[in-house]
Amino acid sequence: MSADVVTMDKIVALCKRRGFIFASSEIYGGLGSTYDYGHYGVLLKTNVKNEWWRAMLQERDDIVALDSAILQHPDVWKASGHLAGFTDPMVDCRTCKARFRADHIAERQPGIVCPKKPSKLPGEGPDCDLTEARDFNLMFKTNVGPVESTSSVAYLRPETAQGIFINFKNVMSFARKKPPFGIAQVGKSFRNEITPGNFIFRTREFEQMEMEFFVPPSEAPHWYETWKQERFDWYTRLGIRPAGLRLREHDADELSHYSSGTADVEYLFPIGWSELEGIANRGDFDLSAHAAESRTKLEYFDPGSGERYVPHVIEPAAGADRATLAFLVDAYDEEQVDGELRTVLKLHPRLAPVKVAVLPLVKKDGQPEVAKEIVQALRGLMQTEYDEGGAIGKRYRRQDEIGTPWCVTVDHETLTERTVTLRDRDSMTQERVAIDALPALLAGKLAAPWSSPKLAA
Repeated sequence: MSADVVTMDKIVALCKRRGFIFASSEIYGGLGSTYDYGHYGVLLKTNVKNEWWRAMLQERDDIVALDSAILQHPDVWKASGHLAGFTDPMVDCRTCKARFRADHIAERQPGIVCPKKPSKLPGEGPDCDLTEARDFNLMFKTNVGPVESTSSVAYLRPETAQGIFINFKNVMSFARKKPPFGIAQVGKSFRNEITPGNFIFRTREFEQMEMEFFVPPSEAPHWYETWKQERFDWYTRLGIRPAGLRLREHDADELSHYSSGTADVEYLFPIGWSELEGIANRGDFDLSAHAAESRTKLEYFDPGSGERYVPHVIEPAAGADRATLAFLVDAYDEEQVDGELRTVLKLHPRLAPVKVAVLPLVKKDGQPEVAKEIVQALRGLMQTEYDEGGAIGKRYRRQDEIGTPWCVTVDHETLTERTVTLRDRDSMTQERVAIDALPALLAGKLAAPWSSPKLAA
């Protein structure tokens, strides 16, 4: 992938300028590493999640959906190992009072710098005075009920996966599925990260898209390979350029104790290669751990063969926020057009927050009325926006910056011929189209195969 003009600073500026994403609690000075999604950000992330659901549910018949609670019995986290082992090594600087993950310093990760001397790593600055590393549990603790006591302690879930495992028996009773089959879930998770940062790449509150695929033990290696490729291909089908993606298999010393194989789909962010999604062969660790802790059988009985077994699990786990960031980064482009700089998001049309903008050339002569008639005809088919403010060129640029694939312009000829100008975001070409033909034409364009025009650059 050739060098891009995109930087994290440009993405942050665009997201603030166009109302995609901005700092939470901003009028109070913000709260570290928490962000609010504005109108276009909500639409974009919703489209990312909808495409994930499409891949999991609409295009398959072996996966069912679940939405488990954020607050769960504390024994869930005891059985899963999160209470005892969900920790990161933390160090503090006695001089500047900043806090860092010791492993991030050792790995020289991007963005981990001394606050007083950013050219140095923490510990390398002339005034640095780091403490010894100590374990820090990443779970947020809270209390359930009116009285705080040890018996009222609960935790905000650090992952959505455990809600799936503890519901395995429930799902088996109503889903009429047998292994191999999956349970998919999208939802909020919370981790008290020591060093969050890089915009929405690592935050303390985030949204996950996870699926647990339950398989006969002998089939686990096959399904592990299958899901690695399927999840890699999902990103390319939605426009991420293949040169910016890679599938990295974990070394043996990186693997969790329960995993016989884990691979990351990594993307070349402006901060360097970083994880987008992990695919893990978790074996039967989770179901067995919860069965032992809860004294409940979590197994499958095959009436055909008479075999009884605890299924093994293949887990593709993605972050909705991190995927949204990757799609923004990969789509961002700058071009010189007629001597002016055009900033444009070349998003896959299915991901674009707005599919079509309808623009009257002038705010008179009946043009706004016809434009609003067109909006009503399209609104039920796709996300449609009406914009009459400012010069037509500035309105085109505004739509380019939010990634709108098509603009429909109503002009004087529209009033006599019932035709409009249809403008394409990527090529900026325009064609004359009959108003009555617009719904079918745009629906066809939205359904058509698409690849990033940046591939040809």
